[in-house]
Amino acid sequence: MVSIKDVAKRANVSTATVSRVLSKPETVKEETTKKVLKAIKELNYQPNALARQLRRLETKTILVVVPDITNPFFSKVLRGIESVAIENGYQVLLADTGNHIEREKGYFNILRQKKADGMILLTARVDPHLIEEIAHEYPVVLACEYIEGSNIPTVSIDNVSAARKATEHLIQLGHKRIGFISGPLNVVLGKDRLKGFYQGMAQNNLEVEPVLVQEGDFSYESGFNIMMKFLALMNPPTGVFVANDEMAFGAIQAIKSKGLHVPDDISVIGFDDIKFSAIFEPPLTTISQPTFEIGSLAMQLLIRLINKEEMQKNQYILEDQLIIRNSCSPYKRE
Repeated sequence: MVSIKDVAKRANVSTATVSRVLSKPETVKEETTKKVLKAIKELNYQPNALARQLRRLETKTILVVVPDITNPFFSKVLRGIESVAIENGYQVLLADTGNHIEREKGYFNILRQKKADGMILLTARVDPHLIEEIAHEYPVVLACEYIEGSNIPTVSIDNVSAARKATEHLIQLGHKRIGFISGPLNVVLGKDRLKGFYQGMAQNNLEVEPVLVQEGDFSYESGFNIMMKFLALMNPPTGVFVANDEMAFGAIQAIKSKGLHVPDDISVIGFDDIKFSAIFEPPLTTISQPTFEIGSLAMQLLIRLINKEEMQKNQYILEDQLIIRNSCSPYKRE
């Protein structure tokens, strides 16, 4: 096997010079660089990338922590991350917490053990102080979720505003008795979307019946089960805002199971605009997040942190969009 010494001998330079040509070519004279590169080509030398990374104390690997890999929302975020990572010579290590806080904590050890150069958190459910602590020592970026008042670089949408927009869409269609299926309220996204729902109702002088606000867990099953509770009421809602698309699919299936129709009997609006939303029956009206852009920008910010570049700002709020399809219709008075 050809070694760096062989290259140095062929080019008539020191091994240190060969190393600088490979790692910091800008520090070597152009004539010397040409000689070294010519020797490398002639000998077909393959640099030991692992050894070079160890010398630089880098892995060219970044860790992405996801709360639930089975949720299709994260697929386009991950694609956005990976597109920028690959362009910059990084590989992506994926960690799925399964919505377990202790597992999320455990993944932080990958950074402490220097097995990754930085981390993108798509979940922030552990103690915020712990995340702040790890972000103080290592490059960390938050995407989708955030920590209020934190200086950790963050990429997300305005979930309060987006949820208010979804609620107002139902109100503009004439619905007044509106149900809401929230996400878990120990998660910032769950709290923000609930806040947006209440704001939308209050700004239109509509009362919220406590029984029509129920906490889900972002799963299809919770959407189905909570919608069944709504349908068991003497006076069910005429419109339902559901805090993510998967729960919305469950809610629509529950409505169908009772022989009712969406949107003729009950209108349903979701949140996220995952791929299946456009092909579900009926196609789902929902809030679309710029998922690919969230991922790609998060990775760009992480690379800046890794390279110790100056950050222009820490909080990036991207635009969401209301996507109107066939799951909502004007309220039909009895």
